[in-house]
Amino acid sequence: MNFPKMLRARFRPERRRKISKRTVFILIFVGAVAAILTACAGPGGGDEAGTAGTVKIGINAPLTGSISKVGEGTKFAAAMWLKDNPVLEVGGKRYKVALIIEDNESNAESATKANVKLITQDQVLVIVGPQLSKQAVPAGGVANDLKTPMISPWSTNPNTTRDRPWVFRTPFLDAFQGSVLANFATQEFGAEQAAVLYDVASDYPRDLAEFFKQAWEAIHGPGSVVAFEPFTTGATDFSAQLIKIKNSGADVLFLPQYYNEVALIVPQARQLGWEKPILGSDSWGSAELIRLCGEPCYGSFFSTHYVAKGAQGATKAFIDRYKEKYGYVPDDVAALTWDAMHIVKKAILDCGKLTGEIERDRQCVRDAMANIKEFDGITGKMSFNDQGDPIKCAVIVQISDQGEFEFYKQVCPEDMK
Repeated sequence: MNFPKMLRARFRPERRRKISKRTVFILIFVGAVAAILTACAGPGGGDEAGTAGTVKIGINAPLTGSISKVGEGTKFAAAMWLKDNPVLEVGGKRYKVALIIEDNESNAESATKANVKLITQDQVLVIVGPQLSKQAVPAGGVANDLKTPMISPWSTNPNTTRDRPWVFRTPFLDAFQGSVLANFATQEFGAEQAAVLYDVASDYPRDLAEFFKQAWEAIHGPGSVVAFEPFTTGATDFSAQLIKIKNSGADVLFLPQYYNEVALIVPQARQLGWEKPILGSDSWGSAELIRLCGEPCYGSFFSTHYVAKGAQGATKAFIDRYKEKYGYVPDDVAALTWDAMHIVKKAILDCGKLTGEIERDRQCVRDAMANIKEFDGITGKMSFNDQGDPIKCAVIVQISDQGEFEFYKQVCPEDMK
């Protein structure tokens, strides 16, 4: 496989993500050296436990940086899964399972380099992650170009999987999420005019803001989003935008931001006198939100993938086990990672056998994953469409006066009804 050629194609200047020449050189060098040293090895050699080799699964997660709690949830859920699945039996042969974990440092360039390393140097069979769209979109391009199956546990941006047959995800998409939230605010609050505050420099909030705006105006008509206020990553003072929003006459404020930013914005909005409903998205669903935001976030609503409170069956068993081991209730990214790991397991088993030729085995896992139907995960039932996206329901959560995430309602796509 000509890794250097593929890497040059992946990082053409016209691509959306700008990568420095130095980075391109490093990635090409790593790919070339890895290709020479590792050839196209499949599962590693047998070991003393009588296994036929080792199945390597890559984990690309933000273990450091501004959203390290997200990476922690993925790491912990994956570790729980590995404890249950230290060995997989495929085609009558037993294979030891190893997780190769790479820290993407909460940024896109590191996430991209992590995928290159996992694929060309570590020779993983499949990758779980990255989580955030701003990392999963460029990293997914690498996985697709190098023909390695990748499944993101949290990225909802359509570009993560669009025209990328090797890339999958476990969460719903932002177009669906934007529509769910626009309809919910209209029906629940009788809102007619909306305001949006979003990070224009980040894929996830920028695109979700647009999807919400489109859905809102489809219901209420052009101009019904009366304030559409941008800021850039790293901002801490939002008073100028929030004053405009307060004076706009909006009935509801939508914040498609990550939990650490929400904890800055919502208190400022309340201090400036905003008393109307605030809506959030699945990026709010972290165990850190209430610790960072506190009472200003009480009463707000957000869309997400599952709710821990009141969970039953396999979902409750996962929550109880996670909480006992790690000391806190798992957030949605941990639950989605749990589902992603089990989807990977099913795809490997559905292959029927591993040949030891990494390209053939990756192709088999990719094809098996694409054919998964009615997977019964702890975040809901899902089947993959031809873009690698699951068809599944969303949950609306309200933050209680005790700071707990409480189930409010479920909303499902029309084609699931």
